[in-house]
Amino acid sequence: MADTPEEPKAPPAAPAAAKPAAPSAAKPKMDPVEEKLRRQVPSPALDALKESMPDTVLESSCYADEVTVVVPRERVVDVLRFLHDDPRTSFNLLADQTAADYPQREKRFDIVYHLYSIPKNHRLRVKVRAGESETVASATVVYHAAEWHEREIFDLFGVVFEGHPELKRILLPDEWQGHPLRKEYPLEGFPEQHMRLR
Repeated sequence: MADTPEEPKAPPAAPAAAKPAAPSAAKPKMDPVEEKLRRQVPSPALDALKESMPDTVLESSCYADEVTVVVPRERVVDVLRFLHDDPRTSFNLLADQTAADYPQREKRFDIVYHLYSIPKNHRLRVKVRAGESETVASATVVYHAAEWHEREIFDLFGVVFEGHPELKRILLPDEWQGHPLRKEYPLEGFPEQHMRLR
């Protein structure tokens, strides 16, 4: 039987070309000015609060060299009293108290306390979050200056401060309806409430 000629072998297949690496999902580089604004700064006051009342620090952040801490609404007076009385913090001045409205959130209001220590020359911003029907304990038991600040917040946002000695409007007439700094309030107000000069 005659030998059949061997069929020529096919050349080995070339290895598949490696797929190009997917572009890395690196975060875009932050603007240098913004990066500087968001840098972390030391805060002995925040450290003292974390050490003595760790369960009250829900969040903390830095912006423009100022430290902000978010604390539970139910504990705000305890936190303010600690920050006022403790010798490591000595926040003897409530420089300002205000609010902000975020209606898309379940807890739509931020109540913000700007604290300053005259003897130590440092600051801390304290925030609590409150829902539409939630009250906030009045800071007047720690800072007398809170009396008018809280009246203004009540007048313009409708937040009720439990324990306030005289919670009533301070800028608008007593009979005014609504709270003008809530986001749903019309930009030009309600025409029927416009005050006419005679």
